[in-house]
Amino acid sequence: MVNIAEVTPAPSPDLLTPDNCAVLFVDHQPQMFFGAGSGDRTAIINATVGLAKAAKVFDVPVVLSTVAAESFSGPIMPQLPDVLPEQKIIDRTTMNAWEDVAFVDAVKATGREKLVIAGLWTEVCVVLPVLSALAQGYEVYVVTDASGGVSPQAHEHAIQRMVQAGAVPVTWVQVLLELQRDWARGETYEAVTGVVMENGGAYGLGIVYAQTVIGAHAAG
Repeated sequence: MVNIAEVTPAPSPDLLTPDNCAVLFVDHQPQMFFGAGSGDRTAIINATVGLAKAAKVFDVPVVLSTVAAESFSGPIMPQLPDVLPEQKIIDRTTMNAWEDVAFVDAVKATGREKLVIAGLWTEVCVVLPVLSALAQGYEVYVVTDASGGVSPQAHEHAIQRMVQAGAVPVTWVQVLLELQRDWARGETYEAVTGVVMENGGAYGLGIVYAQTVIGAHAAG
């Protein structure tokens, strides 16, 4: 029951902020993309880059990880180190990143209890660390459009399994805008709209339109 006297204009503690979360990228590698069949792979790449840019804009801690990069899966997609050149890439042998000491140590070093995770494949290298992190008390947000499985069913069933365990499904634009949350936050306004114009599809074109047509009309 709502106590009207206690209602205030304050955000929910469940919301992601630049100060309470870390972003984890797991196995965005060529061999993993080759086997991804749950959705358009170009769209997954775009969403992954958008998520990386969101983390960069708000200085959110990031963990980059690959599996068997030299023996099987290939290097991490080059767009990630391009956006995040200062980040060390943690290569693993384990399909479950949460069973790799270096990966878990990197997550712990962020000091964050909310984990935003994306990766390939959803039904293996995403679901396994998500369930493991949830079991140890972390709050986990799965970026569904920056993740992909070997089939639509594999992807969707993995998401259902994670949601049933307590994970929260989100999209990369949702994460970006949740971190911004107020268009009066001037220090990140231009960077956020820049990311949207570069990776936000029709939404980005809308911003281009507003800046050129509506902006020019207002100036005149």
